[in-house]
Amino acid sequence: PHEKIIKKNTSSIINFLKSFDDHIVLSSILCCSKSMVIIDGHHRYYSLKKLGFKKIPVTKLDYFSKEIKNSLDHKHSKNQIIEHGINGELMEPKSTNHIVYCNKSKQWQPIMLLSSLFKVEVQR
Repeated sequence: PHEKIIKKNTSSIINFLKSFDDHIVLSSILCCSKSMVIIDGHHRYYSLKKLGFKKIPVTKLDYFSKEIKNSLDHKHSKNQIIEHGINGELMEPKSTNHIVYCNKSKQWQPIMLLSSLFKVEVQR
């Protein structure tokens, strides 16, 4: 991880997951393929860990691709974000907002669109 989480958000996700009887479909966590630092999905990651999941599906991406940005204002460089994740010096919650360029629409879109979907069996 490179960001702290908002406990209320994690609690909401946990309660949401617990509300299902059998299974739920979620988006995978997005990680840098070189460092394995989480780029998107911090709250999902912490929620699933807190519920006792040993394996959490991840989609690896080429984080240093020019088609991936940390929002349009470049407040934090990609190298800074990865360093925070590697060093464990977590940034404030929601301090990054990653986007990816879509060649089809010719627009920047939320990076979560690169996530794969996965089925989570609800643990009782």
